[in-house]
Amino acid sequence: MKRPIRPAAALSLAAALALAACSKPEPPAIGFAPYDKGYQTKMDLAQVDYKYPIPPAELAKITPDYLAKLDQEQLDQIYARLPAGPIPDGAFDGRILLPRGDSGKFRLAEVVGGFTGTLLHLKGLLVEDIGEALWRGKVFYRDERVLRNRIEDLSVLKKAGLVEGEPTKMQYGGKETWLLFPAKLYCGQSLLDARRESIVIDYFFTDEIPGYQESPDFLAGRRGFKVRDEIRMIRPGLYLGRAYLDRAFALNFVLHDKATDDRLREEFVKSGGKAQEDCWPGTQARTVAMAKP
Repeated sequence: MKRPIRPAAALSLAAALALAACSKPEPPAIGFAPYDKGYQTKMDLAQVDYKYPIPPAELAKITPDYLAKLDQEQLDQIYARLPAGPIPDGAFDGRILLPRGDSGKFRLAEVVGGFTGTLLHLKGLLVEDIGEALWRGKVFYRDERVLRNRIEDLSVLKKAGLVEGEPTKMQYGGKETWLLFPAKLYCGQSLLDARRESIVIDYFFTDEIPGYQESPDFLAGRRGFKVRDEIRMIRPGLYLGRAYLDRAFALNFVLHDKATDDRLREEFVKSGGKAQEDCWPGTQARTVAMAKP
């Protein structure tokens, strides 16, 4: 026989549920151009930018969890409406957003499956183990125009015989993090949207960067997967990124510096979305919508 719930207990439960509901962030009200599966149904990105501007107040509500629920076309449409913003500096937490391929597999597995030779056996390893299991974010060295990736667990790479010696470490968030896969940092043309520049993270000549370690850093370079990332700013401290393997799109990712985000978010909204621009903003002026009163 169930015990009756006492009024005091019922009130406490109701209060707890209400508090939990209030703690959930409000999802952004972002419009998307209509589309279907066929490419011909998708609106030109310049038109998306013009007809569906995103108010700064809605950009301020975007979270990595929100982005993780979007499909690839929606992520593309958001990316096309973003500026490059300032080249970041310091450490950012990272999260991978893996799109699905038409075959039902992760698109990354399909792209990697096209490589031959010694890298072929890494097809499953990259998707299932290296991705979210090992990668924790990126560290930007703005003045040097260099970047390194934060890897917290080398066991999988060591098991595959892909690590020699002891890579450089740093303390971040109370944990030791290895700094691997250095890349050059600059402004350059977006492979998705050429109307304005993105911040490019280029691993092609990774072996020319001081601190390069042949194994495992070669994997990202010209003798490996020829990785090229590009990012654009959602708001200061939060960036949306796209990763390419030999110019073939592989996955999306998010970079988040919570301290910067918390410090500048309110100012970003009040200023109407103004932020430092280090890259060419393009010839098409971005339409910045203001929130409705």
